[in-house]
Amino acid sequence: MKLALLDALEAARKAKRQVCLVRLLDQGGTEALVVDGRQTEGAPLPEDVLEAARAALREDRSKTAETSVGKAFLQVFNPPLRMIIVGAVHITQSLAPMAELAGYEVTVVDPRRAFATDQRFPNTQVTQEWPDEALERLQPDRRTAVIALVHDPKLDDPALDVALKSDAFYIAALGSRKNAAARQERLQALGHDPATTARIRGPAGLPIGAVSPAEIAISVLAECTQALRQGN
Repeated sequence: MKLALLDALEAARKAKRQVCLVRLLDQGGTEALVVDGRQTEGAPLPEDVLEAARAALREDRSKTAETSVGKAFLQVFNPPLRMIIVGAVHITQSLAPMAELAGYEVTVVDPRRAFATDQRFPNTQVTQEWPDEALERLQPDRRTAVIALVHDPKLDDPALDVALKSDAFYIAALGSRKNAAARQERLQALGHDPATTARIRGPAGLPIGAVSPAEIAISVLAECTQALRQGN
């Protein structure tokens, strides 16, 4: 591996970017780097090779692919998956352990001391910071999901305001369609344009008829997984 390419790879990993090292096995082992879906180093890659690299990044899986220029080995270097849940509510008590089983590093954010306790979330990182302060500290990236479950604008909106300024791949909030529309208006009043506020999935979760907190948690994690594996 050329030193410049190695340096670029390490810099991208340090910056917690999604990185795929592409080796064209039938082209003398020619190497290139794809960062966050775009090529940054090496000779220009054909579009089908770039798409194969993007697919490998979405799947979190290194693999060999047949391409228009022969076999290509796609080595994936993804940062950890993270989920930031705003609201230490009943849904969160089901969602947090489910997400951890799915491979996420989960942080529950809620300044209400009666809710955000180790007793209610014995194996999960919990912070009693104000939501916007926690989000600013945690710095959501392309491998982060942000989910607001408090159903109270005083707590949900500050978190969503910060999340919309980030590259978080999934942003969602609990509430009816009427509440979701009102939320978008409030966030647009804070300076976000309609295309940006449309990133918020609301009501959070796939429409599977969920009723109980555990069922709602399943629907939210399913929608999050769909955004991770099938999104851009």
